[in-house]
Amino acid sequence: MTTLAERAAAAAGRADTDLAAEPTTTETAYVPEQLADPGIPEPGPDGPERVPVYTAWSRVMGEVRGINKGAWYGKPDMSGSYRFRGVDAALNAFGPACRLHGVLVLPVKTEAAYRDVKTSTGKNSRECTVTVTYRIIGPAGDHIEVQSVGESMDSADKGTAKALSTSLRSLLFLGGLVPTGDPDPDTQNIERGEAPLRSLTSYRDEVLEESPSKARMAQMVHELRQQQRMGGLVQNEVGDDEAIGDLILRIGKERGFAGGAQ
Repeated sequence: MTTLAERAAAAAGRADTDLAAEPTTTETAYVPEQLADPGIPEPGPDGPERVPVYTAWSRVMGEVRGINKGAWYGKPDMSGSYRFRGVDAALNAFGPACRLHGVLVLPVKTEAAYRDVKTSTGKNSRECTVTVTYRIIGPAGDHIEVQSVGESMDSADKGTAKALSTSLRSLLFLGGLVPTGDPDPDTQNIERGEAPLRSLTSYRDEVLEESPSKARMAQMVHELRQQQRMGGLVQNEVGDDEAIGDLILRIGKERGFAGGAQ
């Protein structure tokens, strides 16, 4: 089981380390944030007032007016270090506020997509993008549903956890209208290396053996169309040659996806 601090490190794109230990090399490392008590009281003995969910969430927003950047990537005096807000900071602020006003924030549906990529230095990595549907439940039992997207790159097996943490952090910051003071995303540019083309047989195997969702199959069709490889031939499940694009669309229809996998 990972700690919240480890999940915050993962959400920021770093491998898990012994967070209690001081880095022994000159390499940058995650320095965990010393989280302060936000000063939000616990609910009284009668529990929170049973108001509609939108009223309760508005009250949660009233409790959380801002979240400082308290965690460091790298030591403060090192070149390349920077401050950031991790998922720990979001949970530290929103957790007590949600408890005070009787609000639950629960993920009820997750759709994930993956692809192989290379970093700008040529290192093999795996990109994960998740779309998570969250249910915000109020003290009276009514609820609203919202979606949040998270993205990550990882060279090991933590890409999904990172993407999920990023999605939750984005939901709380954006859904709670918390000012961050961060630079506009258009002011930054990250260069990626070209990823090798995925083999057509791997697309076939994923469709036939892993029963991907409609969203995932639609993404495969999109990738193949961009690469102009929809007509590439593979052996289908009965040993006949079939265009990979036709196979994906056919399997989508056979599984009852409206419109196939388009």
